[in-house]
Amino acid sequence: MGGTEPVAPATGAVLRFLAIAIGARAVVEIGTGCGSSGIWLLRGMRLGGVLTSVDTEPEYHRLARKAFGQAGFAANQARLILGRAGDVLPRLSDGAYDMVFCDADQASYPEYLAAGLRLLRGGGIVVFDDVPSVQATGAGAAGMTAVGSSAAGLRDLVHMLRTDDRLVPLRIPVAGGVLAAIKH
Repeated sequence: MGGTEPVAPATGAVLRFLAIAIGARAVVEIGTGCGSSGIWLLRGMRLGGVLTSVDTEPEYHRLARKAFGQAGFAANQARLILGRAGDVLPRLSDGAYDMVFCDADQASYPEYLAAGLRLLRGGGIVVFDDVPSVQATGAGAAGMTAVGSSAAGLRDLVHMLRTDDRLVPLRIPVAGGVLAAIKH
């Protein structure tokens, strides 16, 4: 989770697929890490798109900038912002983003969902990585219950996804688990 551990290739493929599917031009990433998820997102974004990636660690930004360059992306395709997501996200424009990807502190996932809903345009997608296996109660994604070390944050996230009529959630069972929701 987070840090410099790259996202699993299956997770990366999901990110690229979703970005292509919605024609993403503007994406916010919470948790830059070593840049691997950013590369997958950039590969799926439309020409001229910009990835805005937020992290608290300057070293992660250095690693990501190097990885983006080695992958062939121009410096202006990624805007790396140093800071806590809780401090940075309120400064980003409402409804200006196609996708928000979260791979950071799971206890903060509910706050990231709330911020993501403000940032996303209609038809945008919010995605959470490393959502452990969950148990469906017969209602698919809407009936999930979370378990694990960050159980409270994950339970709150799942509850928010279940009860918000603006969202259509889907759990994608790849790698450590991906939870996505389309804002409609």
